[in-house]
Amino acid sequence: MNDADINTDAIDRSLLQRMATGDRVALATLYHSYHGRLCRFLSRLTRRADVIDEVINDCFWIAWQKAGEFRGDSRVSTWIMGIAYRCGLKALRQRGDEPVADDTLPEEHTPSTDPEEDRELRDWLGKGLDRLSADQRVVIELVYGVGHSLDDVAVIMQCPVGTVKARLFHARVKLRNVLPALAGSPPIYKEGVR
Repeated sequence: MNDADINTDAIDRSLLQRMATGDRVALATLYHSYHGRLCRFLSRLTRRADVIDEVINDCFWIAWQKAGEFRGDSRVSTWIMGIAYRCGLKALRQRGDEPVADDTLPEEHTPSTDPEEDRELRDWLGKGLDRLSADQRVVIELVYGVGHSLDDVAVIMQCPVGTVKARLFHARVKLRNVLPALAGSPPIYKEGVR
């Protein structure tokens, strides 16, 4: 972790401690800090905006109830992402994963100098990510989108680090094949072969 991550985690830990004493302002602060990241992360599990909103609310309800039980074995962000992931899986089991239009999902994104090029790139990457399994999309988002380490992702997904590495490997191979095909070029790599 770099200095900024350490500082952010210290602030988040302080907010959790305040939440444990019933401080609703701390809950609101943490909620607003994580809302955009959770929307983006959960959009890799489902495209249903209603499910995403419900999962985020469930996640923070659990964080509110369990704030005093946070042991500090991981970063607060890892703990919150883990809660959101498990809530997301539970919601999907209950409702199914029915995609909704991408433009209904809130995004945290800084546009490039050419908004049309930026939209085109997002669409292209989105189509490539849609070809991955939900577990592969989640691993890609946690590692590259959110910036978690493989160890953190293993904690969040409650699986061995080796499983995370395998999912990441297979996701990258699939993207290497899918993205050129979406652009009209032949695939470059085969799984397991470079």
